[in-house]
Amino acid sequence: MSVLRMIYLALAVWGAIHPMYYFVQWFQTEGWSIMNMVDAWHANAASSGLVWDLTIAAITLTIWILAEVFTRRNWGALIAIPATFCIGVSCGLPLYLFLRSRPVV
Repeated sequence: MSVLRMIYLALAVWGAIHPMYYFVQWFQTEGWSIMNMVDAWHANAASSGLVWDLTIAAITLTIWILAEVFTRRNWGALIAIPATFCIGVSCGLPLYLFLRSRPVV
């Protein structure tokens, strides 16, 4: 396995674990309400801007994944879409790059 692929995999794992640490902390403090978290994401203009930045990036990544999956027939790479929306772009993007960089046999 190439060094670059291992870097992508490490970033995907980091992108899944590190943000979740903060989300779990928040849920433990504020309660397990998704709507309360969405409200917190829009607490001010700066956080709303970040939410929209990540939302647009997630949509763009999804379109790219779909376009490439249908071209390359790499159906397993579709797993990066739920990873993006359920975990975050910080996991979905490097996961997709890891899956995309798989050697062709």
